Amino acid sequence: MTSTPLPTPPATDQRVVYGGISWQQFKLIQAGFAQSPGVRLGYYHNTIEILMPGRDHEMFSRLIGFLIGLFCLEKGIEFEPTGSMTQEKEGEVSAQADESYCFGASKSMPDLAIEVVFTSGGMGKLQRYQALGVPEVWFWEDGVFSLYRLQGDRYEPITRSEIPELATLDIALLSRCVLLGQTSRLEAANEFRQGL
Repeated sequence: MTSTPLPTPPATDQRVVYGGISWQQFKLIQAGFAQSPGVRLGYYHNTIEILMPGRDHEMFSRLIGFLIGLFCLEKGIEFEPTGSMTQEKEGEVSAQADESYCFGASKSMPDLAIEVVFTSGGMGKLQRYQALGVPEVWFWEDGVFSLYRLQGDRYEPITRSEIPELATLDIALLSRCVLLGQTSRLEAANEFRQGL
């Protein structure tokens, strides 16, 4: 008996966007994907985004999460990694970050959402997080972090985190180690630790 090799996960993301979708329709679609791990759904302004992250997307997401967790452990910071948990405002918006965190104590809405961007739509996601009231959002795109802080009713770009627990995190060091992690997670972790 010969075995058929399993298909290799695609390296690139697959993204589909549909407009003219009501909240009720979105909830039905969301229920339909309930048993599909890895599929991320977003909803805002009657538009649904269905994202099936590719291998590279997931690798960068996990690597960023690992390094932020390492930073918190090394600095003695209490944190709660909430991953891609669904964040919703009933009838209006739904989002699933690649990585998300609460710092200090558990909260219903995370302090930080991180998005790895391989396909278009990064800035559109910022509107979703604004509607949810997430204090800080980071985008990883083309080897660079872009950070945004919610100021009143809109996001403003920032150069370092304004979350008190992350104020000493060197974003350039984090970026360099995420890139290094493409070839060696161990080297990335060691260089990151040495830079703290």
